[in-house]
Amino acid sequence: MKERKPNLGLSKICRLFGVTRQAYYQYFERNIDTELEHELIIAEVLKIRRQNPRIGTRKLYVMLECFMHEHQIKMGRDALFNLLSVNNLLIRRRKRLIKTTQSHHWLKKYPNLIKGFSASRPNELFVSDITYWKTKNKVLYIHLVTDAYSRKIVGHCLSQTLKAEHRVKALQMALSAFEGAESHLPITHHSDRGVQYCSQKYVNLLQDYNIQISMTENGDPLENAIAERVNGILKEEYLNNYEVENYSQAKELLDAVIRIYNNERPHMSIGYITPEKVHSKELKKGDCKWKNYYKKKEVVNIF
Repeated sequence: MKERKPNLGLSKICRLFGVTRQAYYQYFERNIDTELEHELIIAEVLKIRRQNPRIGTRKLYVMLECFMHEHQIKMGRDALFNLLSVNNLLIRRRKRLIKTTQSHHWLKKYPNLIKGFSASRPNELFVSDITYWKTKNKVLYIHLVTDAYSRKIVGHCLSQTLKAEHRVKALQMALSAFEGAESHLPITHHSDRGVQYCSQKYVNLLQDYNIQISMTENGDPLENAIAERVNGILKEEYLNNYEVENYSQAKELLDAVIRIYNNERPHMSIGYITPEKVHSKELKKGDCKWKNYYKKKEVVNIF
């Protein structure tokens, strides 16, 4: 029997490139480890997106920090962008098609009081807006009231029409937190000049709570940027990824999505903290490093 000669091909290749066999094997072991880490990250991203279908990569990176630390995975934000891009998991924005604001009416309009204004605490500035939601069978309307400082949705109502009574319900939900208080906090309410916000019933409710009324001066969405942004988040990242058969299903889904938005989704504009945590003041000194203020035709540090 002939003696089997060792395969010297790998040794020659290693000598040719000036590396040892050990370095060669370590290189491939590192590649295998990296592939396993990528698979773990992708699996966790898909898990997060079961409840947050269109959440962006920056927020994902914050939500993945504990997971990566637990599995001893080192990955920067740019690397996560590249990984999601390769796997077709980046999110693209959708265009808005339906106009919901009717500002050409005879009702009294109020001046814009928040130009250059900076909210320094929760319940100091409420911003309101309405957005449409195109479901399988019809278009529904979402009325929202949001705290400008914390980005928490403090009042909401889902309707099948644009009647003012639905916006009143959303405002009543936001104001319910003040019921029974000895004195109401001085707050300002800001909205567009839509006929629903100028209606007597809506204005009377604000005045009953001694709330200052502020409105946009033209059709520029930057004058109500926080409210516009929250509308986009709810629809683009959550609602537009589901099909609902009727109003009852839509209302149940909206309630669940707002709970997730308030309690789980980190916000870039508030230091990657959740709105509920900011609103309930569960912050340590130095955590609040963001600003909330408007300038004419310019919004600084908003989303």
